[in-house]
Amino acid sequence: MIVPLVLSGVGAAVLPASMARYAALRGARMLSHRPRLLRHGRLVWRSGQLSPAAELRQLYEVLAGLLAAVFLGLLVYLRWDLTVFALVIVPLFWGVARHFSRLLKEASRERRRRSGSLSAIAEESLGNVVLVQAYNRQGREERRFERENLGRFRAAMASARIRAVYGPVVEVIEVAGGLAVLGLGTWKLAQGQLTLGGLLVFLALIGKLYGPVRGLSRHGTTFYAASASAERIIELLDQRPQVTEAPDARRTGRARGDVAFDGVWFRYPGGSSWALSDVSFHVAPGETLALVGASGAGTSTIAKLQLRFYDPDRGAVRLDGTDLRRLSLSDVRDSVAVVLQETLVFHGTVRDNIAYGRPGATDADIVEAARAADAHAFIELLPEGYDTLVGQRGRTLSGGQCQRLAIARAMIRDAPVLLLDEPTAGLDVRSGRRIMDPLRRLMAGRTTVVVSHNLLTVRDATRILVLDHGRIIEHGTHDDLLTHDGTYARLHRLHTGAARS
Repeated sequence: MIVPLVLSGVGAAVLPASMARYAALRGARMLSHRPRLLRHGRLVWRSGQLSPAAELRQLYEVLAGLLAAVFLGLLVYLRWDLTVFALVIVPLFWGVARHFSRLLKEASRERRRRSGSLSAIAEESLGNVVLVQAYNRQGREERRFERENLGRFRAAMASARIRAVYGPVVEVIEVAGGLAVLGLGTWKLAQGQLTLGGLLVFLALIGKLYGPVRGLSRHGTTFYAASASAERIIELLDQRPQVTEAPDARRTGRARGDVAFDGVWFRYPGGSSWALSDVSFHVAPGETLALVGASGAGTSTIAKLQLRFYDPDRGAVRLDGTDLRRLSLSDVRDSVAVVLQETLVFHGTVRDNIAYGRPGATDADIVEAARAADAHAFIELLPEGYDTLVGQRGRTLSGGQCQRLAIARAMIRDAPVLLLDEPTAGLDVRSGRRIMDPLRRLMAGRTTVVVSHNLLTVRDATRILVLDHGRIIEHGTHDDLLTHDGTYARLHRLHTGAARS
């Protein structure tokens, strides 16, 4: 049970972790933890002795320990003075075991670190194989891998040498203890204080006693080695999410979709400047608010606060008039459907990816959502239709097809609030225009917040906010802002000029 519990604990710690933690572990680095965690799991498994053969061995060692207690009692009964002399060697067992355990822990820690780095390099190189080949850097990546692999080999050899030395040292101590007891027993035999039969029985029982003691010291080194790997898991388990649910959080039914930002100030953890400064706006149910600005203006930050990935440093984000911090976290996110700039598709079937928006959705619901997202036609042409595997990150589909799956997922969720974060980013003009009709159907009747640099996708919004360095500098309708001839009008002229070109 140890491995499932450990990996489940890691999942429970990682999944609700703060977005700041994800920012530090995103991309290849985050993925590189997967083989690392699995290796740690195997090492913890070994230390817990969970395989069938190991469980039998553990049972045997427990019985051996009980027998050792019996043997110790017999030894005390036979010759308490020889027994005390024989037990003097036990601290030597533990002292040697502790010394070698520290050495083994350091070597195991370095080996685990090298193994994790090796996996990360391999995954990073293979994941960016196009870039590697385009810049003709195959040799450099091979050298990186070889260097890290050599370091891992050296760490593994250091660990093997420590283990190889530890066994003989313990055996020498055991033999020395036996010889010392034999010498003292022989002297007592010569003095007539002990019979030959009594000495032979005593020596046989001493051999039975030293075995379990040696086994316990061996287990100590195994657990020390395992602790080097467990340290990395503990680092994850010790992570505490920045966003937590209040003990008295309110449960709500289906929200109306009234969204408001009230004097919100926000700075990312570790950041030196404000990402949002005194941002206030209100979106009534069914209205569409567009957020426009240059990269880094704070538009995407507003979407993250609405999903409560972060909490504002000052002010409040409200849903139906209630501060999000006073609401159940699951209810807040159940009230929102998202279509993100980076189209996220799981390695599974088309059906699974659409139904991810609403677990338990029927096949009819899935097909209806696909039709509304203008995805049904291309899905029917796939080799197995809705049961076709899309591959990791949707590699078997085009960008436009993946985006339409994301729209279908948001459709089937049927949430009152919709967040569109650059929904046409990365798509060519034709694909971008093709998903506009599904997006309009998705936005109908929902409170919608659109983050987009493509001004053609925001012109129909009820209201447009223009942000610059985290502050709202303009607001109004598309026509009002063009008449004002400010930042929005300038961005619009640049965009329409680029579109004509």
